[in-house]
Amino acid sequence: MARQTPLLTPVLIGGSLILLLSMAIRSSFGLFQIPIAEEFGWLRAEFSLAIAIQNLAWGVGQPIFGAIAERFGDRRAIVLGAILYAAGLVFSAFAITPGQHQILEVLVGFGIAGTGFGVILAIVGRAASNEQRSLALGIATAAGSAGQVVGPVLAEGLLAVMPWQGVFIVFAGLVVASLLFLPLLRSPASASRAKLQDSLSETLGRAFRDPSYTLIFVGFFSCGYQLGFITAHFPAFVTEVCGPIEPGSVLHGLGITTTSALGAVAIALIGLTNIAGTILAGYLGSRFPRKYLLASIYVGRTLAAAAFIVLPMTPLTVVVFALVMGSLWLATVPLTAGLVGHIYGLRYMGTLYGIVFFSHQLGSFMGISLGGWMYDLYGTYDAVWWVGVAIGALSAVVHLPIRERPLDTPAAQAA
Repeated sequence: MARQTPLLTPVLIGGSLILLLSMAIRSSFGLFQIPIAEEFGWLRAEFSLAIAIQNLAWGVGQPIFGAIAERFGDRRAIVLGAILYAAGLVFSAFAITPGQHQILEVLVGFGIAGTGFGVILAIVGRAASNEQRSLALGIATAAGSAGQVVGPVLAEGLLAVMPWQGVFIVFAGLVVASLLFLPLLRSPASASRAKLQDSLSETLGRAFRDPSYTLIFVGFFSCGYQLGFITAHFPAFVTEVCGPIEPGSVLHGLGITTTSALGAVAIALIGLTNIAGTILAGYLGSRFPRKYLLASIYVGRTLAAAAFIVLPMTPLTVVVFALVMGSLWLATVPLTAGLVGHIYGLRYMGTLYGIVFFSHQLGSFMGISLGGWMYDLYGTYDAVWWVGVAIGALSAVVHLPIRERPLDTPAAQAA
């Protein structure tokens, strides 16, 4: 009887810790929206565009870093990503114009690509056994969600004692510190250039000709739209729209006395509940068809967003929405990554998932930039919310025809 591979391997632990720090910083950018705009007198759309460019660069960089990891080794890809991430944050601390911020967010976006889900999930997926792969991907994704709990609260606390420029410098130091966990990741030997190019081009060609890959690509767009918009604009949205926190209320008793603090706490609550949501999604992904689980998640998101906009905005509805949306937040990531690995194999999972993730980041770019533009134009985010409801429903539908079985490719056979 073969000995079962342990679930909590050094690869899973190290990858999860790097993801936690990377996503903690990335999820806090919405809290800089008001301080930076107020200091320089910028329109909301200008800093929103910087965050949108960051997300687009993340999407463009994801398949590039996936290919770098597969050709030159996972560790080198992560080190390169960390250097770009830290450099972007440091230079951003000294930027004084919208254009400078927007250009520098390209570095930050590429840095997130090198230290984020695409590279790390591919490493974790290859290291896990077939039986434990879906759950391992869920645990690693949950670590990113834990970063979302830590990041906004840490940023809010640091902003209370230092200017936003200082917070960016501190965050750059944390990115560099994440490389301390790199020895836990054991990278496989790189393939020869000829072998890599031949088999990668063949695998990509078959995936691009497969309608299921196109459906996965299209379906991931709304996930990025919703996550990008909420991460970038929700703290400001809550600050300006939500009713006051009444003295004597439960929230007031917990020390949440302002809507600004409530916005940061709401983002943290989304990350907190998503820890359970992503682990559960990973667990269910090994037992039920992933495409039906994904469709169900998008239906849940659509209903939650629609109800949130229709109901009166109060501190209670903000908390309830954060808890519900959080349980569905990144639950799509282990399922989508697992679906790509299951159908097309693990050898080039980083590149193939990176291309799909580009769709996610196109959605993020749209949600963030449209949010800032529509707010400056109409003084409200309502239209942006309803666009998210519509494309969420579309994503639920497009997952249903996916053919969830391994494609006959060398990479799939090797998995």
